[in-house]
Amino acid sequence: MRRDFQSDPEQLRSVLQRTESLLIVCHDNPDPDSIASAFGLQRAAEFVGVDRIAITFGGEISHQQNRAMINTLNIDLHHFDAVSLDEFDRLAFVDHSVPGRNNPIPSDTELDIVLDHHAVDDVSATYVDHRPGVGATATIVSRSLSALPFEPDERLATALLFAIHRETLGFTRGTTPAEHEMARYIHPIADHDTIQTLLDSVFTPETLSGIGEAIINREVRGSCLVSTVGRTTERDTLPQAADYLLKLEGVSTTVVSGIVDDTAHLSARTRNPQLDIGSLMTETFDDIGSAGGHSEMAGGQVPLGLFAANHSNTDIIDEMTVEAVRTRVFDALEEWT
Repeated sequence: MRRDFQSDPEQLRSVLQRTESLLIVCHDNPDPDSIASAFGLQRAAEFVGVDRIAITFGGEISHQQNRAMINTLNIDLHHFDAVSLDEFDRLAFVDHSVPGRNNPIPSDTELDIVLDHHAVDDVSATYVDHRPGVGATATIVSRSLSALPFEPDERLATALLFAIHRETLGFTRGTTPAEHEMARYIHPIADHDTIQTLLDSVFTPETLSGIGEAIINREVRGSCLVSTVGRTTERDTLPQAADYLLKLEGVSTTVVSGIVDDTAHLSARTRNPQLDIGSLMTETFDDIGSAGGHSEMAGGQVPLGLFAANHSNTDIIDEMTVEAVRTRVFDALEEWT
């Protein structure tokens, strides 16, 4: 069992006070938890006097809620292609912790700051606050901010509370007393009308079509459902489809795949208390790609090149990939099928 590693927030303040420039890296295709956590660390760094700070990410931001969050709260993010690691003297990871895994950073890079709640081993940095036992990285960042003589303004409090709400599905998934404690800390400051507006962000037509494809393509065995949205331009359709299909009567675990460019992406959810879906996805796909997550939610990526060696027909490659993913998932979930 992985243990939480909690650092003293005063140590974080000490590291930041010795920092001239800081690059904060979200994980690829960042979600509200990663975005808000980066925003919170940026504000903490500004408070202690760091001269230059940038927030960066790899992949893309396609989920309509994530785009609305960034635009509404005016959070300044830069794609990793537009920045240079050499221009910053310190490097921070928020909501992820391993260089080269779900981020564009070379795997041999040394980190200065890690704030994360994902269950991974061997997290290493000058300052580490790694707590798989809590429900959101925004909770960890809120705790660090509460230890400073600093009060979040409305924008930051709104971002953090929205992130905690989204990461825990309205305080119903993986929630701990820490989420409630930090929510009480930022609740009086946050703009609740803005949070409701963000929660009500409409589906794009592409997202709605993707969820429809997942419904049509679903296969259920026992309490487990596996499906695919096929080829899509919106990777963030997958977690929305996985969440939606988890509402089906008799289903406690869902895994949805989708092909974006030359990569098969995966999103998994479970309500089975005996199943750690993050560990299962890692064990199932790490030999051909990368995967990981929490006990109740996880994701992964598998490059299509593994299936393209003997075929040039895209449709055949896609079909092979979908079937290979389906077979691996159901084999891994055999105990519950």
